Amino acid sequence: MKIFGLTGWSGSGKTSLIVRLIPALTGRGLRVSTVKHAHKGFDIDHPGKDSHNHRLAGATEVLVSSPKRWALMHELRDGDPELTLEELLTKVAPVDLLLIEGFKRQPHEKIEVWRAEVGKPLIAPDDPTIVAVVSDGPVPDCPVPVLDLNDAEAVAAFVVERCGLGR
Repeated sequence: MKIFGLTGWSGSGKTSLIVRLIPALTGRGLRVSTVKHAHKGFDIDHPGKDSHNHRLAGATEVLVSSPKRWALMHELRDGDPELTLEELLTKVAPVDLLLIEGFKRQPHEKIEVWRAEVGKPLIAPDDPTIVAVVSDGPVPDCPVPVLDLNDAEAVAAFVVERCGLGR
């Protein structure tokens, strides 16, 4: 399984790019999954649902299954550390390409999504794991190739070539 990341400052368009990149990659016959890091807490469950009640009652894990999907929720209790990226990768079924959003300090190769209007500095000059920058405009003094943020097909082609997934 190949792993490739997207990183950048909040508001730069990482998620929007991934949502356009996935169909460009699956359209090439690749099986793609994603891992997204959320800095704040999140919840995929809803009050009043049986699974939510199971969690509130103290279940460490709740697995919900239906004919269309399944989800496993694991509660971290007080003092439990957040899983590392390496630990999370053991939870994902093998696919051709796993896209990682966030986890900017991890050693996998990444594309930086950068837009001048966000007002934050470019990360690429100080991070050797960033192999390209995707932007909606010029990127001054960029040490790596710059791709068009609005051309998901070109970004997909770059990722496929970089990961050796050409078919």
